[in-house]
Amino acid sequence: MSPEHPPVQHGKTGLLLISLGTPDAPTYRSVRKFLAEFLSDPRVIEAPRLLWLPILYGPILTFRPAKSAKAYAKIWDYERGESPLRTFARSQSEKLDEAFGDDLSVAWAFRYGSPSIETGLHQLQAAGCERIILFALYPQYSATTTASSFDKAFECLGKMRWQPAVHTVARYCDDPSYVSALVGSAKASLGALDWQPDKILMSYHSIPQSYFDKGDPYPCLCRKTSRLFQEASGYDPDKIVTSFQSRVGPSQWVSPYTDKMVEQLAASGVKKLAVMAPAFSADCLETLEEINIELRAQFTGAGGTHFHYIPCLNDSAVGIEMLEKVVRRDAAGWI
Repeated sequence: MSPEHPPVQHGKTGLLLISLGTPDAPTYRSVRKFLAEFLSDPRVIEAPRLLWLPILYGPILTFRPAKSAKAYAKIWDYERGESPLRTFARSQSEKLDEAFGDDLSVAWAFRYGSPSIETGLHQLQAAGCERIILFALYPQYSATTTASSFDKAFECLGKMRWQPAVHTVARYCDDPSYVSALVGSAKASLGALDWQPDKILMSYHSIPQSYFDKGDPYPCLCRKTSRLFQEASGYDPDKIVTSFQSRVGPSQWVSPYTDKMVEQLAASGVKKLAVMAPAFSADCLETLEEINIELRAQFTGAGGTHFHYIPCLNDSAVGIEMLEKVVRRDAAGWI
């Protein structure tokens, strides 16, 4: 290398793990900032900007942050000073970095909030990564999540003078290692109980019905996940129920809705219910508050006697081993 040339790291491969994101604190101001970034994403809200943004920066960002901040406060880790999702995202990155060793440099980022995708890309480039694997940690592809993450990554790459080669991991819901990890985790969680559920409810984050009608494959991939889980687990097909949670607003979302489903199950005589959330790679507000607190209260209030939430794979040994296998298979030529 010429003595005039600035010293650079080079020749390495990097892995950027991308999760949805979280506010920095369970406060009105922090949650408002997070929601503003999240809900202004045209992949999330497809309404015309001239129509949507006045609504967003008017009533929604005036009233919703207070409600969401209260929900975050219920699950906040005050000892660490962060949300569980941030803890798990950091730990997943650290454990995968250890698992890959010299094969990969691993970084983590949030689509919304901090650390940003741009920060993660620059971190890997500074480490000498000329090839970067973008891994959006959503098992089932959706334009609202996976595509949005890649959109942001390529927007950031468009500002770089020296761009790396890029590989994207688009989905992994039908990867055998994911299905196996899901089954193993569920059976281990249920095996620790002194009772067994009448039904296992697999609850996925919903999307507007119009997005599905336009071609987003996400609901089909969710139902495929449930089918693969049932086949691999050996459970009777009637024991597995699929539903969709977290709908917002008056428009039609992909159904059946999780909150309505638990009422129907309780009314039909189901007393013991287990719930899992296969669309999430790590526990977050939608699982720890919406399912394990709100849905639990709703089911028991409707007549259920036993409720168990099966945690996400998070940073468990089986979860980390699964993520490593997915990356090694999907990006085999680079590792």
